[in-house]
Amino acid sequence: MNNDKKIMWILRIAVAGEFLGHGMFGILHKEEWIGWVQSLLGVDLALATTIIFLVGIMDVALAVLVLVKPMRPLLLWMAFWGFWTAILRPIMGKPIWDFVERLANAGAPLALYYLMKKE
Repeated sequence: MNNDKKIMWILRIAVAGEFLGHGMFGILHKEEWIGWVQSLLGVDLALATTIIFLVGIMDVALAVLVLVKPMRPLLLWMAFWGFWTAILRPIMGKPIWDFVERLANAGAPLALYYLMKKE
């Protein structure tokens, strides 16, 4: 296995871990995230909980997919979603460092996207 393939597998595992972790928090109804959805979308608790649950399922599916068969368009979505969920923290009143800490959530799928472009 050449170095590019090894790096791709490292990134695939990292991205899968990120999305699996976030997905499970969504499936488990992370209270803080439900509050953020309520605040951002102006929806009631039940709908916010459903939205977070569905997003969680989508994130878990993406985690599995990136391990089984990564697809470049989905990696772009994952980079966008990773950036959005990182920048959301200071928007919701968290310190800017919560955003900085999570920039890899966008960077890892984006790096995998560009590495796959070389194939």
